[in-house]
Amino acid sequence: MKPYTFDQIPKLIGKLFDKMERIELLLKTLSPESKQQEELLNITEAAKLLNLSVPTVYSKVSRNEIPVCKKGKRLYFYKSELLFWIKSGKVKTIEEIHSDVEKRLNNR
Repeated sequence: MKPYTFDQIPKLIGKLFDKMERIELLLKTLSPESKQQEELLNITEAAKLLNLSVPTVYSKVSRNEIPVCKKGKRLYFYKSELLFWIKSGKVKTIEEIHSDVEKRLNNR
């Protein structure tokens, strides 16, 4: 890395700022989570995504088992929250459990 003079610093900071803006813009446009995160589903679409019947989704909502947003009489679901809810119920395999135990024992 070559040394810079005091007079070059403002120009370098400007270049860094421009590059950071371009990187942020690229990350926002390329991120699949940003598209999913904003996607709202109605009860029928949520049931289809979860592969459940609409009455089953209603019963899960009434028992507070599923993430939901309610506005008036309407129910809305964020696709990303439903996918996270599904993933949170994942059962670990024996290998994953052994791996977790080994990591914890090694950290002690």
